[in-house]
Amino acid sequence: MDDSQLIAACKKQNRSAQKALYELYAPKMMAVCMRYCKDNETARDLLHDGFLQVFTQIGSYAGKGSFEGWLRRIFVNLALENYRKEKKRLDFLNDYGKENEDFLDAPEDDCLEVGDVPRQELLDIIRGMPEGYRTVFNMVVFEDMPHKEIAAMLGITENASRSQYFRAKTFLQNKVQSIMKKKYI
Repeated sequence: MDDSQLIAACKKQNRSAQKALYELYAPKMMAVCMRYCKDNETARDLLHDGFLQVFTQIGSYAGKGSFEGWLRRIFVNLALENYRKEKKRLDFLNDYGKENEDFLDAPEDDCLEVGDVPRQELLDIIRGMPEGYRTVFNMVVFEDMPHKEIAAMLGITENASRSQYFRAKTFLQNKVQSIMKKKYI
């Protein structure tokens, strides 16, 4: 069964088609959930909730654009909604104070050098970032969202978004450098 047939069957609430769709896309969507969550249990909860949402909203998928992109948007929005619920009042600069809100903007075309660090270690580093760093980093790097859109979605300023992204890159670079030093010493 190809994607279009699978989607059509899911729109008719065919349980075996829903199971097949889940099995096909769950690993990729779990990766999305894990990037936004600090622990596996929360990621699994988001995966479950996301697929419930997918199966309720699948009728709204019009076939325009990629289905995987449509799925990804549902999971990212769900992860962001979860983030907002956990933090009723977002204050990304809590650790640094409001005086640092206009922190130096880093050029966005900087590349992160990751050397020979295994993918799972990189994921663990990203998951270990403070929530503000991790959320903005994921939105910029994996969802390719501009800071203006991130700021609007999270209720922060563009400068705060840029600052969190810069700090996330610095955090990641420092962790990678530390791993690389250990590896080659």
